[in-house]
Amino acid sequence: MAKAIDFTPRPKSPEEQLRASVQDSAPALDDTLLLLRELHQHGVLELLLKLVRGGEGLTATTLKLLSSDSGSAMLRNVLEVGKTLERLDSNELRVLGHALTTGLNEGARNAAAGKTLGVGELLALTRDRDVQVALGALTGILRGFGRALREARDETEEVPNQRELARGAR
Repeated sequence: MAKAIDFTPRPKSPEEQLRASVQDSAPALDDTLLLLRELHQHGVLELLLKLVRGGEGLTATTLKLLSSDSGSAMLRNVLEVGKTLERLDSNELRVLGHALTTGLNEGARNAAAGKTLGVGELLALTRDRDVQVALGALTGILRGFGRALREARDETEEVPNQRELARGAR
């Protein structure tokens, strides 16, 4: 009668584990290296290194980065974001932030539970008061967004029935 052979594979060396991990993560590593190259070319890595090391040369590196073309664009973008944030009402932002957080949590629960909707269920949801309020808010956002885009293009003409539609939505 044959006797079973006890076989215990030898554990992988750290080099073998690293090689296997690199092979498994090759696409992610490629993307990471691309990102690192971009950060290096734009001087962001140098700035981050100086920030981590305690700031020696931080001011000079920051000024050098801001004086480049990409730095000027970044500074303009930061100023525009600041202007936009300045115009927001803190109470409205708090309410919308809470609504967004609550909606995202409910959406995540539905996704985790695998909940789906058919067309009939979607239409039935329009009778739900919470859905009606959310649709009203989203419609307001879309109207304001569209109005601002039209004003940016100096488009002042109204389409037929626009006044009636706007009155009916209020």
